[in-house]
Amino acid sequence: MKSLFLLLFITLPSMVFAQTSQFSPELYKGKVVYIDFWASWCGPCKESFPWLNELQAKYKDKLVIVGINLDKEKAKADEFLSATPAKFQILFNPEGQLAKRYNVKGMPYSVILDKDGKVIHTHIGFHKDKTAEYTQIIEGALK
Repeated sequence: MKSLFLLLFITLPSMVFAQTSQFSPELYKGKVVYIDFWASWCGPCKESFPWLNELQAKYKDKLVIVGINLDKEKAKADEFLSATPAKFQILFNPEGQLAKRYNVKGMPYSVILDKDGKVIHTHIGFHKDKTAEYTQIIEGALK
């Protein structure tokens, strides 16, 4: 079952998954992970998705982007994804246990993990004028 979940998790990146208990940085050992906490009502979240899609395409073999939706209703997340597709992995976490684990302070909230799974950067919100800074942090971690 675990291998089936991982296969689906990797091959169907635009799906929203109800199971989040299996998310663990250990699954991505050796890769940089960008975790993006988002919700359907968040305007800056919508703005960030095209940039996140570009990042995933550019660094596809070295970087894993995981979007974690915190909506209480899956239908709202699905509607958001229909209008703003994600070309990266999506998890559905209405209970918010992952948000608690990473001490989410606003929306969107981003966490960058190094190749060993350690948090190296967090930021609240999405600011187009800071994407070069975010990219520089990711590229530094990829080295």
